Amino acid sequence: MAGADCESALEVRDLVRAFGARKALDGVDLDLPRGAFLSIFGPNGAGKTTLVKVLTTLMPPSKGTAKVCGLDVVAEAVDLRARIGLISHNPLLYPDLSAEENLLFFADMYGVERPRERVDELLVSVELDHRRLDRVGDFSRGMTQRLSIARALLHRPEVLFLDEPYSGLDPHAMDILDTLIAQIRTA
Repeated sequence: MAGADCESALEVRDLVRAFGARKALDGVDLDLPRGAFLSIFGPNGAGKTTLVKVLTTLMPPSKGTAKVCGLDVVAEAVDLRARIGLISHNPLLYPDLSAEENLLFFADMYGVERPRERVDELLVSVELDHRRLDRVGDFSRGMTQRLSIARALLHRPEVLFLDEPYSGLDPHAMDILDTLIAQIRTA
């Protein structure tokens, strides 16, 4: 999903990502306008997660170009990271920190204004406000994934990438994620 400040959410040309002789991505071309929503489906090993990793600057392409919000994923990776969010099956959280400490840490990294207010708002949104001081390593898989959703939304990203976002979520947590996505799409 792309926010209002992006002219074009995605511009991908002849994108290749190889692992030795095996190409996980082979000549991918993709254009996604601002405000659009795109789902990519395929079997395991088809390259979906690899594509997300390249687009979110976690992995460089072997060949080709990719721009998110007009920013090159290689040359402008640092600037791009401030404008995107990622909800993945890998929560990208620190297990020895509390829920609140994790979010405050990432809020500081992103330069979020009024970080405590934003953290409070998101902990309520993902229904973890009552566990804010608990160590993330003690959370269930579903609770960790809900906190990962809050982390991804913390800085109000212009483009939000979702890679198996429902992994580990119970039906109620899936409803929470659906509600948050709907709110973002209508904002």
